[in-house]
This record gives sequence, C-alpha cells and structure tokens, in this order.
Amino acid sequence: MWGGTDRKDSLAAVQEAIEAGITTIDTAPVYGFGLSEEIVGEAIKGNRNKVQILTKYGLRWDTQKGQHFFDTQDAQGRPIGLHKYAGEKDVIQECENSLRRLGTDYIDLYQIHWPDPTTPIEETMLAVKKLLQDGKVRAAGVCNYSVEQMELAEKVLVLSSGQIPYSMVNRGAKKDVIPYCMKNNKGVIAYSPLQRGLLTGRIGMDHEFAPGDHRPSTPFFKPENRRKILSFLEKIGLLAEAHEASLAQLAIAWTINRPGITAALVGARNPGQVRENVRSANIALTRDEFQRIGELLEGLDLQL
Repeated sequence: MWGGTDRKDSLAAVQEAIEAGITTIDTAPVYGFGLSEEIVGEAIKGNRNKVQILTKYGLRWDTQKGQHFFDTQDAQGRPIGLHKYAGEKDVIQECENSLRRLGTDYIDLYQIHWPDPTTPIEETMLAVKKLLQDGKVRAAGVCNYSVEQMELAEKVLVLSSGQIPYSMVNRGAKKDVIPYCMKNNKGVIAYSPLQRGLLTGRIGMDHEFAPGDHRPSTPFFKPENRRKILSFLEKIGLLAEAHEASLAQLAIAWTINRPGITAALVGARNPGQVRENVRSANIALTRDEFQRIGELLEGLDLQL
C-alpha cells in the first residue's frame, strides 16, 4: 500500500534514528501483519531503555468480527479483509501478541488504531485499563477519535494522547481535536505530516505509482488537488532554499511548531531518510514565514 520497503534498510533506519536521538517509534500490528512490530523489536535490542514504543490495536486482519474496513492483500498477493474490532478479550490478546513480537514486557503508549463502532468504547477502555494496572501498558492513547469519542473513553481512564492526520494541506483537526487536547493537557501526535509523500515535491503529475499503491485513490492525490499542491510547493521553494532545507524538511518543521502538536510521525525507508528528517528539528521559521505559508495555504481551495 505504501510502495514497499526493504527489511535490512528498515532495521538500519530504526537504528540510525536511535543514534540520532529520536526517542519515539510508532508502529502497529497491522503494518505488514505483524512484521513491522517484529522489525522494531529486532532493531531496538540492547536499546529498549532509549526509546518509547507506541503501538496500536483494534485493526484486525485475522478475524471477521467487528466492522469491515477495507480489502487489501499480503506480500504474496493473497486477499485480506481488514476489520475494526476492539472487544475486551481481543484487546488483551492483541497486547500479548504485540509484546511478543516487540520483544519487550511493556508498551509505552497503547493506542486504538481506529474507532470500532461495534464495541462500546467503555468496554474497549476497560481492557486497556486492566493492561495499565498490570504494567503491560504505561499510557493509553487513541487514533482517529473525535472529541466526543475521547470524552467517552475518559469516563474509564485517562488518555495521554490523540493521534490524528495533520499536515500543511490537512488541517481539519485544528478545529476540534487539537484545542480539546491542549485544554485537557493531552499530547497530539500528527501522522502523515508529509501527506504520504506529496509534500516532498517528488511526486509530480506524471508520477507512476506501483501496483497496489493506494495513494492515487485518495483525495489529496486527485489530479486537480495535486496540481494545486505542487503549485503551492513551488511558491515555498525559495523559503526552503533560504533555510538550506528540502521541501520535506520545511513541511516537518512547520508541523512540529504548530500550536498543540507534540510530535510528528515521519516515515523513513532507510538511514539516509532518517538523517534528512532529523534536520527538520533545527529549522527555525520566523513569524513572518509562518504567516506567509498560512496565507498561501488559505488560498489553496482543495476539492476534498
């Protein structure tokens, strides 16, 4: 779905990240159907105390329970249906499976991957509360939850964070989830800050996507929207050059300096991309530069 990657490069990327001072690794069971967690577990051997592991639960490929999410396929091309399911017993078992794959006895932040409309939120959170009490999980978080869903979860336990899609061109969460988290002292973890690679400037109008890559079917990659975003990137290109930065580095720097954003999750396929991403933390945008970028973004008028 993301264009594929190499196991050795992935291992080296995680190890490079740790050496560079990155302290948070976000993964999930469904990424590679367990393979991503196994790679993370292998990569952090001997360095467990240097990192916080964030993983997830509730997006299943091995059951028909819950709500069907979408169909995909494994590395051998076999069809697989993904389901949103977070029943109490299943959450407990998912945690055990993740601990085994990660090679650790605790998870720093355990997050529901997507809301499960077939299970009461209170039931799901009771399972996580038990995991907290048992010391298998150190903090509870949610992904893709609305404010109302977060409030329901908090009737059972204290949430530490909300993970949301957020980027220069996808700022919807600033209307509700981010203000809620800021008001209630919760972390905001932004995923897809590069809008799945689009904000790197490397995906032009004539880009050919590999078979199975789902990005062309998503709203931001529609030709009309892509054309507008590429035009925006041209306009901020001089700004990136002024900071001796790439467009990707500029986009990451912008994201991590937005009000309420605690961290940005940035993927890396190899050590070189890790080194490129790390430099983003040292880019200091001025107030005028933030204002100029904001003005350009307000005029984008994307059709979503």
